[in-house]
Amino acid sequence: MKKISVFTLMLAVTAVFGQKVSDYKYISIPKTFKGFEKDSYDLDASLAKALKSKGYTVIQEGKDAWPAEIGQNSCSIAKANVINSSSFLKNKTVLEFKDCNDKVVFSSKGASSIKEYKEGYQDALKQSLISFPASNPIAIVETVKATPVTTEPVTKNDVSSSSPVSENKSGKYSNGKLNLQKIQVDANQFILADSGSSIPFAVFKTSSKKDVFKVKLSDGSYTIGYFENGNIVIDVPQGENGYTKEIFSASK
Repeated sequence: MKKISVFTLMLAVTAVFGQKVSDYKYISIPKTFKGFEKDSYDLDASLAKALKSKGYTVIQEGKDAWPAEIGQNSCSIAKANVINSSSFLKNKTVLEFKDCNDKVVFSSKGASSIKEYKEGYQDALKQSLISFPASNPIAIVETVKATPVTTEPVTKNDVSSSSPVSENKSGKYSNGKLNLQKIQVDANQFILADSGSSIPFAVFKTSSKKDVFKVKLSDGSYTIGYFENGNIVIDVPQGENGYTKEIFSASK
């Protein structure tokens, strides 16, 4: 039987570590941007095209056109805005993206010396997109308050039958110092968490290689993890000293 008290673990997977705009799959673009109510100069179309080229799914029609996936979780979409910050001599824009809590997850300024408004604003937007990352979505859970819950017993559907970790029926792992619980978020992501903490120890996301995962640790660092003989192994960064192999053995 797998039982664990989960305070905000499932909804803290992304909130604790802090969102990046690249974590999103969906981005909404408003009908009008701040400072461009009278004339958008086709900035909405240009931004949508740029976002799509970087792998994002763009929603422009408003909430009534949101896919069911977003309707069930409004925090799975980032909101885009282009702000007019022009000066006397230059056309300037600020490209901004916010999460469901109105927190800025990406902001970039662009400026152009082109005096014509349309060409100048288009050029400024282009400049602000230079550092914009490609989409690399993860599971984003609404960051709302939650009461303690108890998970159900593990079933065969909780983990892939082809995964070595499926042999560990308890879902518990330990390195001798930490006793952690494996919690499957979805088919492509799971976390290792201490039942006495609301902060996940590590978030695992599938890679192109079977049983090898991209891992984000609670200190914000990135590394890799993998299954080995039924255990979970993490290459823990040690600064300039490279990595140490941390083995979490399956326990009953």
